[in-house]
Amino acid sequence: MAVETLPSRVLVVAGPTASGKSELATALAEALGAEIVGADSRQIYRYMDVGTAKPPAELRARVRHHLIDVVDPDADYDVAAWRRDALSVLADIHARGHAAIVCGGTGLYLRSLEHGLFAGPPADVALRRSLEREEAQSPGTLHVRLARVDPPSAARIHANDLVRLIRALEVFESTGRPLSMWLAEHGLSERPFVTLTLEVEVAREELRERIEARSRAMVEAGLVEELASLHARGYAPATRAFQAIGYREAGLCLAGALPRRALAEAIGRATNQYAKRQRTWLRGQADTVKIAHGDAEAALRLARTFFS
Repeated sequence: MAVETLPSRVLVVAGPTASGKSELATALAEALGAEIVGADSRQIYRYMDVGTAKPPAELRARVRHHLIDVVDPDADYDVAAWRRDALSVLADIHARGHAAIVCGGTGLYLRSLEHGLFAGPPADVALRRSLEREEAQSPGTLHVRLARVDPPSAARIHANDLVRLIRALEVFESTGRPLSMWLAEHGLSERPFVTLTLEVEVAREELRERIEARSRAMVEAGLVEELASLHARGYAPATRAFQAIGYREAGLCLAGALPRRALAEAIGRATNQYAKRQRTWLRGQADTVKIAHGDAEAALRLARTFFS
């Protein structure tokens, strides 16, 4: 796709999970006549609705959303595929004369969109499946191996982030060089458009309460039953998408390894840890503008100035 077909400016709404990003992005999109592009690595999956906190139907009816429900749970869909699709969607939105708001909390997606992506070797499906089986048999094995061959990557990739662990090891196995070395040489220096990133801020205790309430709501809405229905559709319990927070814990419930009464607490604990990692990532982004949760007026003033 030619770069000139892309918009010159893209607004980004980021923040930790449960901070109210979707609500703010929808309010801004309505006021600006914009469309929303999802940047969430779990909301891309069809049929996985309860545990991914997709924007509710009410919000999606008010504003057009993209890159939600785009692939099946067993699809091989990585950050390169998302970036390709996101650029295509942004070009289409621009061609129709609308502004675009990218909304999500997956840092790798946001970084790839704003700064480019080291392409790396093509996916090796057989190797990925082998690594997945190895991790399933002995949890933590892949992070230990990555720490041995690529310490910088191991330091920034969480031990539970199976997708990124596997990709880092895949790059090393395929090229003989660590991912961190490739990234250092690439420099992530692409700048396809100017961005303004609004970071939704929520007090730590309030965010914890919001996460715990969402976790309880997921369980009450039938998260375990949703996962069971996905298994019944033919998606294996080891499907990579089911390693996402919420589905991983629901899988333990189905396997009898986690009592149903402890499920919401387990999801809340894992989600709080994830939110902490998201906040850490955002602290490293020097150009974000912090917006207090609920302050849509301030966000709209900034957005209008940015697009003007």
